[in-house]
Amino acid sequence: QVKLVESGGGLVQPGGSLRLSCTAPGNMVPIYSMGWYRQSPGNERELVAEMIMGSSITYGDSVKGRFTISSNGAKNTVYLQMNSLKPEDTAFYSCKMLLGPLSWENWGQGTQVTVSS
Repeated sequence: QVKLVESGGGLVQPGGSLRLSCTAPGNMVPIYSMGWYRQSPGNERELVAEMIMGSSITYGDSVKGRFTISSNGAKNTVYLQMNSLKPEDTAFYSCKMLLGPLSWENWGQGTQVTVSS
């Protein structure tokens, strides 16, 4: 299991912003994809945003226009800029990495995001 290092969660007021980051070990490159998923109590885990390195980006419908995923130059870190946060964005966010399209899924430890006044 690859150790992914996540950071950036916390408590923010509605309308605020947070940035999450997820870093894979440098010797893992090239990485096929990295992305963020979230899960709140009573709900299924859902896609937030995923980047196939050098290829495409997919966003969940509920975050389009508000969240942006990007990567660093080495393509072993992804950032999730979350703007205009809503209470319904409150969830446990986890980073997933794939070394290939059919490879084993590597998950980070996750970080809590709470949007509340």
